[in-house]
Amino acid sequence: MRLLGEKVLHIDPHIGLLHRGTEKLIEHKTYLQAVPYFDRLDYVSMLSQEHAFALAVEKLLNIEIPERAKYIRILFVEITRLLNHLMAITAHAMDVGAVTPFLWAFEEREKLMEFYERVTGARMHTNYIRPGGVAVDLQRGLLDDIAKFLLQFDSRLNEIEELLSDNRIWKQRLINVGKVDPTVVLNCGFSGILVRGTGLAWDLRRIQPYEVYSKIEFDIPIGLENDCFERYLMRLDEMRETVRLLIQCIYLLPLGPVKMDNEKIGGPYKSSLRRSMESLINHFLYFSEGFVVQNNDTYVAVESPKGEFGVFLISNETNRPYRCKIRSPGYFHLQNLNILVNSRFLADLVTLIGSLDIVFGEIDR
Repeated sequence: MRLLGEKVLHIDPHIGLLHRGTEKLIEHKTYLQAVPYFDRLDYVSMLSQEHAFALAVEKLLNIEIPERAKYIRILFVEITRLLNHLMAITAHAMDVGAVTPFLWAFEEREKLMEFYERVTGARMHTNYIRPGGVAVDLQRGLLDDIAKFLLQFDSRLNEIEELLSDNRIWKQRLINVGKVDPTVVLNCGFSGILVRGTGLAWDLRRIQPYEVYSKIEFDIPIGLENDCFERYLMRLDEMRETVRLLIQCIYLLPLGPVKMDNEKIGGPYKSSLRRSMESLINHFLYFSEGFVVQNNDTYVAVESPKGEFGVFLISNETNRPYRCKIRSPGYFHLQNLNILVNSRFLADLVTLIGSLDIVFGEIDR
């Protein structure tokens, strides 16, 4: 970073210092063994990334998963969106100097992570969304508890908004900081909040619907200013739309299986293992050798909380990907930091980076 006093003249982001070779590691694992690597990229939006990979593998296999599995996936992906935005807004507030919202948000995040834990046994790295469906069905009483949480959650958002939205210091630090032209947004590969902040209603859940998003009603919050304050307001609005979306998921959730009726791809149910030796053999092969995918390639993208998260896969008639390339939204936002800072001050850079919601795990890979 080159400074003139406290004015930022130029920034050269050094990306890759956290590099773990995730894509190359995935190429040396079976498709099933690759799923946990996606949990560890953006470790605030774990299930969104599992979801993208599962969709990509299912597209290569040309398979359709049960309807109940689709709704369960959307249920937990949208819970993940709440987890992400709670962290994004309140960690941003703490960067600027407001500590209290962070403590409030973590109380709500704890409740949401309990829902994770009750289904998957893990709070963060869940390995839950798998090619062919999800690992296990929902436990009895879980949907009632999620519904109770959603009913009180709006009042928690109101508390955060009451503290921040009209706060003089918060507005002075955020308004007109990090503004970016719509043409720059499109040319630099931005996605998510940064695109919708320019007035473009670009959301992959609407533009190219996947799973059951076409059956659920929700609005896409958009803004016009595209500064840090606008992004904060849009994340609040997105959480409110997510609550609306989750309530619909709970009421529309159908009965039925949560895995494909194909033990070699979806994996066998535990009850079937007690019935036949063939099921036991399939179970062993499923977890040790996985399944073979024919020669093909695909790119699948989902609307993760941070923007367009995509997975490009090439298969070559083996049980592991020949090539895996991950498209992380934060990479594009961070590498264009010099355009976004636009000759403002050092203190504004802290505000700007907080509003971009950057997690280095997905950027460096």
